[in-house]
Amino acid sequence: MSATDFRVTRLYHPSHHVTDLRGSEAWFERVFGRASHPMAEMTKNQPASEDYPTDYSTFTPISDVLFDMIDPEKYVLDGVQQYASVDKPHLKGFGWYIDGIVGAYQSLRKVGVEMVGQQGQPADGDDPPTAPGSPMPIFFTVPASAGLRYEFLPQIPFPLDHRLAEGWEVPAVSDDDPLAIRQCSHHTVLTDQPARGLRVLVDALGGEVVHEGRNEVLGATSTYVHLADAVYEYAVPDQGTAAHDDWSLKAPDDTYHAITWQVADLDRAVKHLEAQGVGIRTRTNDTVVTDPETSLGIPWGFTTGLTPGDPRRA
Repeated sequence: MSATDFRVTRLYHPSHHVTDLRGSEAWFERVFGRASHPMAEMTKNQPASEDYPTDYSTFTPISDVLFDMIDPEKYVLDGVQQYASVDKPHLKGFGWYIDGIVGAYQSLRKVGVEMVGQQGQPADGDDPPTAPGSPMPIFFTVPASAGLRYEFLPQIPFPLDHRLAEGWEVPAVSDDDPLAIRQCSHHTVLTDQPARGLRVLVDALGGEVVHEGRNEVLGATSTYVHLADAVYEYAVPDQGTAAHDDWSLKAPDDTYHAITWQVADLDRAVKHLEAQGVGIRTRTNDTVVTDPETSLGIPWGFTTGLTPGDPRRA
């Protein structure tokens, strides 16, 4: 592989900013039936770099997704809190593992995407910045340039990522899964400038637009992109919708709004959600969306199908 070649191998993880890590772990245990794993679990036998915090993050494996929750007030590097505090939980961003990360960095630069290092320093050299005290390349896009803060890092050993086990495949639906999750259907990003996100995923990273059309459940006009192992919806929400209200809080930046899961039994999922006090905001014949006020700030989607054009459709 030359210095300009690269391959996006998989979604690294969604990041969710919360006010209470332990309470959020308990919610996932109760509602999703999944246990979470604090970052500190990973560093028991392999200490992190000196002064690097290990109590700010916890990871929850859910089918083909590794979900990351962060307490921004605990993420402090060299005495500086790296993310703004939140008063209620909300999805923040996501990123990718890259094989040939220098090539990806150069491709992003070529299309004019601005980037920074882990501590916010401008990434404007020929080579990507590295993690503090480490030679590992890691960098992030600037939201004003890319819409969101997207993260990029090499495919490295990561003990808390269940998907990196040799021979791993998306598991079959478990009989004891209360939500009957098959896999992630798609991630939803709200925007009024879809071309900005497409410049990153399609122009720079090689993703493919697989569908365009209306999302009547969301109340938006959407473009769907397949990249590596996942599908991303870039949705322009209609005024007067809950999605538009959510987007407006961060405008003109984009907003990481929701994650939708494909499930084997929608009635089973709804019955469990309601039993756990999770409200249903919207329901159609094949899809439900939860009330974010009762579901950790996220309007989770559950649907029986996948997006038209999704190459994982069988």
